[in-house]
Amino acid sequence: MIIDPKNVPQITGSKYPQQFQSAVAGRVKKRLGDAAGLQNFGVNLVRLAPGSCSALRHWHTRQDELIYVLEGEVTLITNSGEQVLKPGMAAGFPAGDADGHHLVNRSNADVVYLEIGDRTPGDSAEYPDDDLIAKASDNGWIFTRKNGEIYED
Repeated sequence: MIIDPKNVPQITGSKYPQQFQSAVAGRVKKRLGDAAGLQNFGVNLVRLAPGSCSALRHWHTRQDELIYVLEGEVTLITNSGEQVLKPGMAAGFPAGDADGHHLVNRSNADVVYLEIGDRTPGDSAEYPDDDLIAKASDNGWIFTRKNGEIYED
């Protein structure tokens, strides 16, 4: 199926609990994979405004992720430190590798990248810098504290 990204709705904000949402203010996603009818993996076209983050630093227990930078320069932050990624560079994050990661736009221009991930059921995400765990459910993500207490918004 051919899709025109201009016609794919933009998604802003996050489903994070309220106190974590400001980190991703300035992030805009277009779910290209959903628009194309893909069921086994997702592809998002993401634009990060200066100062914005892709997500809180996290890692997935069951789902693989890959990002590919199209425009701008973005800082990848992992357990190993920081690295600037430029157009044409990619980074992969295998499921189960407890190396928390996220992208931060520290430049003065927008960053655009593709975010690709599979849809393996039973996934959860852990956030090493925050009191947060996300668990996939049939109704979307459920966010809890590390002690298992559910966040109520």
